[in-house]
Amino acid sequence: NTAHELGHKKAWIDRKLALLTLSLGGYGHFSVEHNRGHHRWVATPDDPASSRMGESIWRFVFREMPGAFFRAWDLELERLERNGKSEWSFDNEIIQAGVITLMLYGGLIIIFGTTMIPLLLAIAFWGAFQLTSANYIEHYGL
Repeated sequence: NTAHELGHKKAWIDRKLALLTLSLGGYGHFSVEHNRGHHRWVATPDDPASSRMGESIWRFVFREMPGAFFRAWDLELERLERNGKSEWSFDNEIIQAGVITLMLYGGLIIIFGTTMIPLLLAIAFWGAFQLTSANYIEHYGL
């Protein structure tokens, strides 16, 4: 929740701290999608982060998680195009988040071995599930 709130701030450092914190759990794209997508399309069929009436938490989780990532990517591409940047530049916040996650997880696997992989996957899923379940509860049936 702290990363979610930091992502709403205007200061560059706050938004970067949100990106870093969310990247630790492999969900660094959340701020891009949440602030530029969800807030614009909340409670519409175009919003993967709004649960639908009668939708189970699990159906929502497996619709929202990939939907949020792909919409974040599309929103980031739009921003980069407006600024004349390549989608593969390091200005891409989704790439920044991915690099942070890969460096952290890769480092932990190098240090502790491949036995870390199931734990890291579980941590990433649980972190994403926490944000997703909050979206489910806050927006159910809107």
